[in-house]
Amino acid sequence: MTIQQISIFLENKFGKLNEILSLISKEQIRIIAATVADTSEFGILRILTSDPQKAFKVLKNNNISANISEVFAIVTESVPGQFARTIEYFTRAGISIEYMYCFSTKVTGILVIRVNDTETAREVIRRKNLQTIDQIGLKEI
Repeated sequence: MTIQQISIFLENKFGKLNEILSLISKEQIRIIAATVADTSEFGILRILTSDPQKAFKVLKNNNISANISEVFAIVTESVPGQFARTIEYFTRAGISIEYMYCFSTKVTGILVIRVNDTETAREVIRRKNLQTIDQIGLKEI
């Protein structure tokens, strides 16, 4: 029900993002989604990849500070308001969204969320019959 996301500490230095993306690219690992949250001194690059364990190992072998966490990737229709409706289910259950990012094709939307209460989130997903993507399904996007 969850997938693995890699969070990478990103120094706010010219070329650092390119360096990290190049390391992953050289290993033929596909980046499926990415987001950067930044401050004036550093950022956090969060990525979903076709092979998170391999990507994590590559980063660690190159002394890049990274960790793997579990997030939910919820499949929605790609229509206006669908991400908001989906988030509302979690809000009504008292679950805080620590962060989210999303992407959408003409047909399908994918909402990636990290929550403060994984077990209650799992129950919301089951109760509302939300479709999630697993690691194998993520590769097919």
